[in-house]
Amino acid sequence: MEDVFIVSAVRTPVGKNRGFLREWTAPELLGTVLDEVVRRIDLDPAEVDDVINGTVYQVGEQGFTLGRTGVLASKKFPDTVPGISVNRQCGSSLSAIQLATGLIATGTMDVVIASGCEMLTKYTITSDLNGTLFTGAPMGNPYGEYYTSKYGAPDQMLGAQLIADQWGITKQACQAFSMESHQKAHQATEKGYFKREILPMRGLDKEGNAIIRDTDEPIRPTTTMESLDGLKVLPNTTFITAGISSTITDGASAVVLMSESKMKSLNLEPMARVVASAVVGSDPKLMLTGPIYATPKVLKKANLSMADMDIFEINEAFAPIPLAWLKELDADPAKLNVNGGAIALGHPVGNTGCRLVVSAIHELKRRNGRYGLVSLCTGGGMAPATIFECT
Repeated sequence: MEDVFIVSAVRTPVGKNRGFLREWTAPELLGTVLDEVVRRIDLDPAEVDDVINGTVYQVGEQGFTLGRTGVLASKKFPDTVPGISVNRQCGSSLSAIQLATGLIATGTMDVVIASGCEMLTKYTITSDLNGTLFTGAPMGNPYGEYYTSKYGAPDQMLGAQLIADQWGITKQACQAFSMESHQKAHQATEKGYFKREILPMRGLDKEGNAIIRDTDEPIRPTTTMESLDGLKVLPNTTFITAGISSTITDGASAVVLMSESKMKSLNLEPMARVVASAVVGSDPKLMLTGPIYATPKVLKKANLSMADMDIFEINEAFAPIPLAWLKELDADPAKLNVNGGAIALGHPVGNTGCRLVVSAIHELKRRNGRYGLVSLCTGGGMAPATIFECT
């Protein structure tokens, strides 16, 4: 089994709902990122054995196989490069990285791009439900009697509230966490921490004028406890609001993974080594607790401890999720989401896992850190987790 390395990592700025990326199609957005991730290391795209892409809502422009249509929409890639799309809900593009790692480690492939892309502006949450068949009959719902009789109707907002209740997490703690996420993301942006990972992208401002943007759009540095207090409580919850939840956003990201032998033959420098990966299933009703169980599992596989980690990226789908993770695992909050998380930076669901990895690797290199751990909760009660070592 060969070691697997990431040699290039890039992402778009995250665009807010109906924001500056709104006119992009998903294949063109992904194709632009694919072109950039190989350009940065002067890699011939023909060397790529496969593109594995994570997307949750595989409908419309995100349908067919976005990994392949992204290749075909690119400016650099030959049509000999294949592509595939995977869906593990919010963990899709981290799972793409895990799958790519396995293919390379076993010698099946030498060079794989793992990516994520999601345009929630066009295909928002539940876009794959409530459609119709070609006959005009209802498409049907994946959550049938088998599911609802055991777990009830799936409700992530309710899951977030149940987690807050079970771990004793208050509304005030969630709001303070949200405010801090925006502050950290704003400070990181102001200090230029994201510059190396972001590909500046053309788009449109509110008035429809052409612009180039190189910063994340959803960050609200003026967020206060008072402004969060004034938000409407979401259905079936006691205090969950949009202000302590991730936002509807757009974005794409990609990393190039290689075997050690291929990397050396091309005289490329490693950014990070993939140390270990794991994935778990968790309670489908609570739904969002997976990182609590995926974290010790991947640490055990890596023969490492919480103390060995320099940073953690635990996705901020809702504030109670990382807060429960901190409590249950007695983690150091100073190492968690050090430059803000999805509450501030947005959560283009299928893209987020890869985006977190891109950000984690660049941040590890910036601070001369060694180990980073990335994990996300997902719909249906799952969580992938991967540890990276910067070299």
